[in-house]
Amino acid sequence: MSTRRTASRSGMSRRLRTFVPAAMLFLAVLVAWQVAVIVLDVPAYIIPSPTEIAGELVVEGPDLATDLGWTMLEAILGFLVGSGIAIVTAVVFVHVPIVERAAFPWAIVLQTVPIIAIAPLLTIWFGFTLTPKVAIAAIICFFPVLVNTTRGLRAVSSEAFELMRVLSASRLQILWRLRIPSSLPFVFAGLRVAATLSVIGAIVAEFTGSDRGIGYVIVQASYRLDTRLMFAAIVLSCLGGILFFSFIGWLERRALRWPDARLEDR
Repeated sequence: MSTRRTASRSGMSRRLRTFVPAAMLFLAVLVAWQVAVIVLDVPAYIIPSPTEIAGELVVEGPDLATDLGWTMLEAILGFLVGSGIAIVTAVVFVHVPIVERAAFPWAIVLQTVPIIAIAPLLTIWFGFTLTPKVAIAAIICFFPVLVNTTRGLRAVSSEAFELMRVLSASRLQILWRLRIPSSLPFVFAGLRVAATLSVIGAIVAEFTGSDRGIGYVIVQASYRLDTRLMFAAIVLSCLGGILFFSFIGWLERRALRWPDARLEDR
């Protein structure tokens, strides 16, 4: 029990050491921003002050929260679809190298195509529905999860692999009992990247055709030069991405409990 408490306190202390400098820097930036806007007398339609943005969040909070909910729904669905397809594809790549040699260059091509160019096409094909938003979020999540999972599935020790061969383990048994457990740190690294990218993908998709969501709010606010509302929407989108990223990190801590399991602990 005492060992568990000591480990818990050590983990809490480490998280505090990580959080406190970031919080102090954030507060310093806000103070400098507020002072600069006041001293330089910057018009609100160019750059609003943090206090004006906070006031906008209070006034428009309920409506913005609803829009954020729609954006996060699109992002989460896209994350699940894109990550799921990427993990399955990585398993195929590891077991059928010729498929990897044929398909991986096209995965790179898909990653290099600007999302802002794909979004209008998907809107034309599928209309102003949930489908193009989820598709864009899935596309943007696919590549980082694919690369990390493929690397993780191959990051098995030669000794463990030979032991499984000596025990006459089948490919499926090697996959479930060796490759997948060994790949989890790499998979979660890719999932954390994809979590934030999925929010970006959903918002970009909303730019091209939507009647709700954070991207829709930003576009409408830009037409009216309402920079307070634009910044308020941006703040909420950042908050959504941070919460999603933190949730994946929480899942990682629950799943990877053995020492030095996470990549940043190695």
